[in-house]
Amino acid sequence: MATPRILDGKRCGDALKAEIARGATAVLKRRGRPPHLAAVLVGDDGASRTYVEAKVRACGTVGFRSSLIELPATISEQELIDKVKELNADAGLDGFIVQLPLPKHIDPDRVINTIDPRKDVDGFHPVNVGNMVLGLPGFLPATPSGICEMLKYYEVETAGRHCVVVGRSNIVGTPISILMSRNTYPGNCTVTLAHSRTKDLGSITRQADILVVAIGKPGFITGEMVKEGAVVVDVGIHRLPDTSRKSGFRLVGDVDATTVGPKSAAITPVPGGVGPMTITSLLLNTLRACAS
Repeated sequence: MATPRILDGKRCGDALKAEIARGATAVLKRRGRPPHLAAVLVGDDGASRTYVEAKVRACGTVGFRSSLIELPATISEQELIDKVKELNADAGLDGFIVQLPLPKHIDPDRVINTIDPRKDVDGFHPVNVGNMVLGLPGFLPATPSGICEMLKYYEVETAGRHCVVVGRSNIVGTPISILMSRNTYPGNCTVTLAHSRTKDLGSITRQADILVVAIGKPGFITGEMVKEGAVVVDVGIHRLPDTSRKSGFRLVGDVDATTVGPKSAAITPVPGGVGPMTITSLLLNTLRACAS
């Protein structure tokens, strides 16, 4: 079997970051300050902290200003909403995110709905979701947008292809199904959105020319569920115990790369695939916010 083409998110992200850095320089010259992105971290979830710190570091590489706002897990929902309103009103801030998940006593929808859509660089506010559905200008959700940027960078043909999306979350599955069906590139796919209630899932995934997996279960998609020559985008990332490694763990995706890789024409690695593109898309949205 042929070795699959690796869709390297770091390589693609670095190319886009070079363009973003040039844009940040232009913003600085035009208005006297660089793009400014803030991240709100509630509590001390390890995975969330790692991800937020990666976003802060990425800001530095492209000439953005970044702010990390750390709040205790005991903060009330109203106190968090008040902080969001404060950030909405901050004229020196171009965009911000509230890192999910939030503590169980806080309704994430109420928090997201409070964010000014013009500063919603995660693309989760209903206004931005509605604009995406209608094909109007707005901020696209970072991970689906990053997937599209990667497909574009590697010139993956999408028109007329069957794209199967496994997972229907509002963060990844549903929006990428919409983006892949739009009359643009990447897009113009015939899209099937599969999920936990889909019957005989393997018969559906084997039809996919492009398979996007965001089901949240390690190694869920195996080789027998993928047809020869498919392009496979693995959105999942999981930390599994591994005593053979110094770290004591290994990172895996929603796809069993050992069995799926040899059948694929192209595949995203875990780590180093979709993850870097999510952060890059967040930077791109922040740069676009500077023009509004």
